Amino acid sequence: MDHVGVVVDDLEAAISFFVELGMELDGGTTPVEGDWVDRVVGLDEVRVEIAFLRTPDGYGRLELTKFHNPPATTAEPNAPANTFGLRRVMFAVDDIDDVIARMRAHGAELVGEVARYEDLYRLCYLRGPDGIIVALAEQLR
Repeated sequence: MDHVGVVVDDLEAAISFFVELGMELDGGTTPVEGDWVDRVVGLDEVRVEIAFLRTPDGYGRLELTKFHNPPATTAEPNAPANTFGLRRVMFAVDDIDDVIARMRAHGAELVGEVARYEDLYRLCYLRGPDGIIVALAEQLR
């Protein structure tokens, strides 16, 4: 897999959110437009700004995309976890309570609660910018 794409409304807020989770901005933001992108995404007169973030190990990448034209749409803001489509990205963390506290400063809210899966993990879902759901997993052993 090369990367996962996430459409956002506030690109800077989304970058800050994912940097706080431990990802690294790979360069800066880049404007993208032209006939080639129109043909790829199947829309007319596309103008977007993108930012790539990389996991600290260098293997995983996330592309954040802000659509300036045509405007982004959604079927349901803050869709629940059981909505069809890509619903979350999971991050392994060392201290789930610390990460939750830091992410709240970026507007994140718990979707449910922190729960334990046997003696293996503590898990939770956070809702971040533009309704993005991020899952956190703290391995206990």
